[in-house]
Amino acid sequence: MGWLWAIIVGFVLGLIAKAVIPGKQHIPLWLATICGMIGAVVGNSIARGFGIEETRGIDWGRHIFQLGAAIVVVLLAETLYTAMKRRKHEGQRV
Repeated sequence: MGWLWAIIVGFVLGLIAKAVIPGKQHIPLWLATICGMIGAVVGNSIARGFGIEETRGIDWGRHIFQLGAAIVVVLLAETLYTAMKRRKHEGQRV
C-alpha cells in the first residue's frame, strides 16, 4: 500500500509542479510522476531537518517542502529532457 500512496502523491505533486511552473513543460506524465515522488522524499527530508516530522492533522509545512522540492526536480527534469530531445533531433538532421 505504501507504493500506491507514493505513486498517487508523486502524480499529484508532479501535476501541481507542472501547473505552477510558468510556460509549457514538455516532460511526459510518467516523468512528472517520478519527479513528484522524488520531490516528496526530498521534501520529507528537508522538513525533518527543520524539525517537522509529523503533526496532528494536516502536515502543511511538510507538504510545502514536498511541493517546493517537486518544483525544483520538475524544472531540472524539464531542462534535461528538453536538452536530450534537442540533441537527438539535431543528430537526426545531420
